[in-house]
Amino acid sequence: MGNSLFHLIPKEGAQIVLVLFLSFLVGLEREEHKTASEHYSFGGVRTYPLLGLLGYALALLSGGRLLLPGLGLVVVGAFLWQAYRHKLETSKLAGMTSEISGLVTYAVGALVYQEQYWIATTITVLSVALLELKTWLENLSQKIPAEEILTFAKFLLLTAVILPVVPNQAIGPFGFNPLKTWLVVVAVSTISYASYLLLKFAQAHSGILLSALIGGLYSSTLTTVVLAKRAREQSRPHLYSGCILAACGMMYLRLLALLAIFNRDLFHRLAIPFLALGLLALAGGWAWSRRPDPVGGAGSEHTNPKNPLELQAALLFGVLFVAILAITHYALIYLGRNGFYALSGIMGVSDVDPFILGLTQSAGTSTPLALASAGIIIAAASNNLVKGIYARAFAGPRTGNLALALLVVFSLLGLAVLAV
Repeated sequence: MGNSLFHLIPKEGAQIVLVLFLSFLVGLEREEHKTASEHYSFGGVRTYPLLGLLGYALALLSGGRLLLPGLGLVVVGAFLWQAYRHKLETSKLAGMTSEISGLVTYAVGALVYQEQYWIATTITVLSVALLELKTWLENLSQKIPAEEILTFAKFLLLTAVILPVVPNQAIGPFGFNPLKTWLVVVAVSTISYASYLLLKFAQAHSGILLSALIGGLYSSTLTTVVLAKRAREQSRPHLYSGCILAACGMMYLRLLALLAIFNRDLFHRLAIPFLALGLLALAGGWAWSRRPDPVGGAGSEHTNPKNPLELQAALLFGVLFVAILAITHYALIYLGRNGFYALSGIMGVSDVDPFILGLTQSAGTSTPLALASAGIIIAAASNNLVKGIYARAFAGPRTGNLALALLVVFSLLGLAVLAV
């Protein structure tokens, strides 16, 4: 019986009901706003449904052409402009939200005639949400610094603007591919940016250990340096050295994520040892940080990360990636296996990401998988040793010595994977 009643209703009748329902939602929200406001406000529960019906009727009369609904939009816009001018005469703080909502409601009526029901409903729901969340959105804009908005725009530039237009073609003897290179830049930037946002959030809601863990995912080298400098200000050697070890363990989890994205064969080779090393450092760092320390500060300081999405830094990373890709290629040709191992150890002195991600591109082709796996293990272990030296240099003697000892042992454990 329900189906019979449904078939008795003309399609146009159901469309009119939908237009009335959607435009009434907008009108109801604006009616509440008008009641609460002391100044003149355009429209309410009658005006907005009329605008929606007008958009639907003109779309129906036009037979699907855009000319008549377009002219109607111009006329409606002219009336709304007059309403806005009147509002300006009564209040200097007048906004255009109600008038723009009127134009949107008119367009919703036309969309329903075109049978774009999902789009019309979505636009209406989003419009009502934006209107209702006025206070929350305005407060949000005050809480978010301008530089963070610029950072997000840079992220969109790297991912949504540049990436789609980069050519996908191998160039040169070592197979340099601009698209794959930029994908590497985007992947590293995405992980670093997400970790950066988590770290900013964690500063207000957690202690130093969680900040160290997230900071290690963002940049274990930077986190080690920052924690070492903080340790100089407090007598908490076990806390800070343990947090440094845990941050270095997060590096292995970060590398695993990158390997899973760019070379599944390397990921399968290194998943178990890297996961074991990462979890061992996390558990050991946590346990070590809980050992009693002399009475000092409360240990509530947090890392202060630098914005990872500077365009110059992204371009520099891309250049380093290509340069290291070429160096690795020629090292294998002219220096052999031992020269490659030495290069892996040297690369660990700085940021290991360009070297390791370069190996993900050549592993299985110009670089044997076993050799590439060994190079990654050596570079990561070398990087941990260098971070121990950084901790000894920047922290106080006791914290620095403990951190150095922990990271030396951790580096040796990392190298022990080669014997397995």
